Amino acid sequence: MIKFHPTEELLVKYVQGELDASLCLVIGTHIDMCPVCANTVKDIEEQVARSVFINELQGSASATPAQLPEAEMNMMLEQIISSHAPEKIVREPALEEITLEGKQFKLPPTLGRLGSRLGHWSKVPGSVWRAPVNLSGHDKINLIYMAAGASVPEHTHRGSEATLVLNGSFADEFDCYEDGDFIFLDQQHKHTPQTAQEDCLTLAWLNEPLQFTSGVARLLNPFSNLFFR
Repeated sequence: MIKFHPTEELLVKYVQGELDASLCLVIGTHIDMCPVCANTVKDIEEQVARSVFINELQGSASATPAQLPEAEMNMMLEQIISSHAPEKIVREPALEEITLEGKQFKLPPTLGRLGSRLGHWSKVPGSVWRAPVNLSGHDKINLIYMAAGASVPEHTHRGSEATLVLNGSFADEFDCYEDGDFIFLDQQHKHTPQTAQEDCLTLAWLNEPLQFTSGVARLLNPFSNLFFR
C-alpha cells in the first residue's frame, strides 16, 4: 500500500500547471500508480473549474449557474477543466518496460510516453546507475537504479528533491519506501538512502545538486552535479 503522497498544495499546483515539467512528470507518474491521488486530482480539477466558471459568469451578463440547464453547465465545466489541466507533453510511442542488469521493469503510462527521451545509463558511486529523462527546463529528472545492498552517501539538498519509487524498495533514517511512494525533501532533511536484499528503481527530480555531508563523499561535492543532477 502506498504510504507517502504529494501534499494537497503540490497537487493543486500540478492541476493549475504551476510546476516545472520535470516535477509534473514525477507527480503525474505517481498519480498513475495511486488511485487515492487520482481521485484527489479529479476533485481539485472540478473545484478549480467551478471557481473559474463562477468568476467568468460574475464578470459577464450571462445567467447564473442556478439558471443554466444542467447539461449546459456540465459541458462548460468540462471545457474549463480541459483548459486548466497540466500541459500535456506531446504523445510519443509508449515504452512499456525497460531492461537493466538483467531485470525488466514495467513503466507507468505517463513515464512510458517519454521513453524516447530516456538517456543512456551510467554508473555512479555506490552500485547506483542513473539515466536522465531529457526534458526542457532548469530542473533535472533521472531514473535511478540501486542494486541490492547499494547506498547513496549521506547528503542534504541545496534545493528540493522529489523521489518516486517505481519498483522495489529503499530505506533511509526516516522510513522504508515501496512501490508508488512519493518522497519530497528539502534543505532541512539529511539522509542516506540504501537498499537491503531487494533492488530499487526510482524516478528522481532535483532543482539543485545534492550536498554530501559525511566522510570522503564530501570530496565529491564540487562534482555532485555530474552524478546527481
